[in-house]
Amino acid sequence: MTSSLNHEILDHVSHLNALARFLARDRTLADDLVQETLLRALHYSEQFERGTNLKAWLTTILRNSYFNEKRSEARRRRLTQQGVLVHAEMRIEPGNQETHLELRDFERAFGTLPQVQRQAIALVGAKGYSYEEAAELAGCAVGTMKSRVSRARMALQAMLNEAESLEPAPAPN
Repeated sequence: MTSSLNHEILDHVSHLNALARFLARDRTLADDLVQETLLRALHYSEQFERGTNLKAWLTTILRNSYFNEKRSEARRRRLTQQGVLVHAEMRIEPGNQETHLELRDFERAFGTLPQVQRQAIALVGAKGYSYEEAAELAGCAVGTMKSRVSRARMALQAMLNEAESLEPAPAPN
């Protein structure tokens, strides 16, 4: 990448800041979006075609980053509501043995998954990365990441359902 493209990208930072603040309505998130946009633009600069609209290309990167963040937030909310977050994000209330046992069952099931599936479910399910971001971090194709997450979720569900069916029935009153 040439330094002239670097300077051209930096010339659009004020536009990116304004757009990010308009979309996010949160200064911290807006700053994160601009930073993510600049990092992606610099990383993928070889994909930018000279003579096309750089401002539009950067705006698209920012907009997609924003939508990915919102999807991740929604996914985290759904997981929180379903109580399926990994240990680091779950709260255990004192005296609630059922929650502790469910968490223990989840940790055991999670531990039996192949390493690539544990990584995939942690990146996408727990940390909220988009499939694209997780695939980039794991060094694999997006389709591979989606497959790993799907297989991990199915395996976890099957193991947790099996553990549930092995529990003794409650004693009659």
